[in-house]
Amino acid sequence: MENSSKQWRFEGNKRLNSASAISVRGVLDLVIGNLSTDDLRPTIPLGNGDPSQFACFRTSTTAEEAIVDAVHSAKYNGYAPTVGVLSARRAIANYLNRDLPYKLSADDIYVTSGCLQAIEVALAAINRPGANILLPRPGFTFYESRAAYEHLQVRHFDLLPARGWEVDVDAIEALADDNTVAIVIINPGNPCGSVYSYDHLKMVAETARKLGILVIADEVYGHLTFGSAPFVPMGIFGSIVPVLSLGSISKRWVVPGWRLGWLVTSDPNGILQKSGIVESITGFLNISTDPATFIQGAIPQILENTKDDFFSKVIVTLKEAADKCFDGIREVPCLTCPKKPEGSMFVMVKLNVSLLEDISDDLDFCMKLAKEESVIIVPAEQLKELRLKVMDFDDHDSVLV
Repeated sequence: MENSSKQWRFEGNKRLNSASAISVRGVLDLVIGNLSTDDLRPTIPLGNGDPSQFACFRTSTTAEEAIVDAVHSAKYNGYAPTVGVLSARRAIANYLNRDLPYKLSADDIYVTSGCLQAIEVALAAINRPGANILLPRPGFTFYESRAAYEHLQVRHFDLLPARGWEVDVDAIEALADDNTVAIVIINPGNPCGSVYSYDHLKMVAETARKLGILVIADEVYGHLTFGSAPFVPMGIFGSIVPVLSLGSISKRWVVPGWRLGWLVTSDPNGILQKSGIVESITGFLNISTDPATFIQGAIPQILENTKDDFFSKVIVTLKEAADKCFDGIREVPCLTCPKKPEGSMFVMVKLNVSLLEDISDDLDFCMKLAKEESVIIVPAEQLKELRLKVMDFDDHDSVLV
């Protein structure tokens, strides 16, 4: 029998606990834990951007056949290069070049395990002692989680609901100091469903240049737009300011489980190379995992051969869902939506709990909705306590994603 007085020298990593607390997954777990085991109705999962389980969002046959062909070729059973399979990197460059005024090469592309790993790489590469980063609020809380783990200080700038969730550009200069290294722009917006115009993104780029910081452009929902504004990639402004563009096939092809993403140095002036960021990106990838090699092998066929009618069908389906959601919200007295979503897979909704009985806050609302109706949504006011907030909401109001 082991002596109970024995003192062991190891313990859990508390940094991981604090970082994971600032996450959508952690809050979702709380909500999902309230599902009734006696309710035989299927759960309606609206808490994350993964509609792949619904038949209307099945990925293209081209993508499925590309995976099969890659496996049957037996060319992709081994380890991939650190930065990714060359044919995949070339295909990603060609795919992105369709929207850019200059040409990317394979050397500008780093293949990652989904867009989440691209975020990890970007934040690790720019980090240094005392550094801080500017993050949007509302925003995607994985940035807060990863920054906490990296000991990278976070400063939040507001997105303005009255202006279609645009960036409060005037506030950015006041937030930044000599230790600010980057600003994150999520477009199309998660969780607001916003789509930024060319002029607005150019203004952000010029502000970042003035401050001497780079832009991390999270474009995982790129081209998933269904309003009046088209998708404009931040890389268009790479000659104004260095841009790290993040993306994946997860959303546009509706295959988040395939875990194939990319980080791109959109920087025709070579500033990221001269500053050592490129070397840091490669250094991080040297000590981390790779996406499955056969998925990388399928990328050229997926990106080059997927037909426009597949994308059009996804857009039509998303628009129909957004219209129904927005119209339904307007019929509920306690719910209001500052801006109809025009992109991505999300909408921000204001909940007035003062109009409800036996509801204390938005987390309580979400947990009871899960228990009584088997519907899963995210309580953003709960995330506000984890360093997220929405400006111009009254104290008695909560926000839902």
